[in-house]
Amino acid sequence: MSCVNIGQLLTGCFSRIMITGYNIDWTETSLFYCKSRWFFFQTFTLTSYACMCFAIIDQYLATSTYRRWQQWNNIRLAYFLCTVSFTFAVLHGFPSIMYFNLTDSRTTNKLICTITNSVYQRYRTLGFNVFLAGVLPVFTTILFGSLAYRNVQQLAYRTVPLVRRELDKQLTSMVLVQVVYIFIAIVPYTTVIIIITNLDLQNKPILAAELQLVECLSAIIYYSYFAAPFYIYICVSKRFRQQFIYVLCRIYTNCCRKPTMINNQILPESHMN
Repeated sequence: MSCVNIGQLLTGCFSRIMITGYNIDWTETSLFYCKSRWFFFQTFTLTSYACMCFAIIDQYLATSTYRRWQQWNNIRLAYFLCTVSFTFAVLHGFPSIMYFNLTDSRTTNKLICTITNSVYQRYRTLGFNVFLAGVLPVFTTILFGSLAYRNVQQLAYRTVPLVRRELDKQLTSMVLVQVVYIFIAIVPYTTVIIIITNLDLQNKPILAAELQLVECLSAIIYYSYFAAPFYIYICVSKRFRQQFIYVLCRIYTNCCRKPTMINNQILPESHMN
């Protein structure tokens, strides 16, 4: 999940910073970048959301009272589901390679990277932005996050070892905080996309500029989701903080430690005449 989050920040957020902040749009000068940027954007987005949803569902199964459901909580199934979700995300991104092209803009007379198929344009707006990258992950995380929270509240009434109980509470707290942040990050951006899609802004330049500003602000919050997990875990989990500090101290100690010289030379024997 961390790898795809970093990839999303590089392909999505970094390109957006260069476009809006420095007026450098590589998608207008390179057809390869025009196609590959949106391919990786969709692939990394779907994979990240899928891994997050699986993590929350996994926590719900781990804290469930039913033994049968707890059996689904295993590492082999997690690897399998992550592989399937990544494969689906890659296959889902192939149409963007086909339908994203450089075309002449009617307003600026410049080349722009845009979708040349109207059906795929509508699917990307409603199917991908609204459903796959909006409604579905938000609904899934809220549903199973609430169920996991209910299970944790019932741990006090079960015969569960104290260490296991504390670990379940800590993991559930980390997951629930991330669920709240997912809602904060995704819902505003998805709402703005829906509004922009359903409004005719050709004769309303002021409203279009205002919505563009809101879209940029919501996009900043949206991209922060892919950088937030580390900071959420640091703030919420005491065990994670301790492990992080331990790793940093160990790295610092290894870097500052002077190498010890091992003297294993054999002195020649001196023969007395």
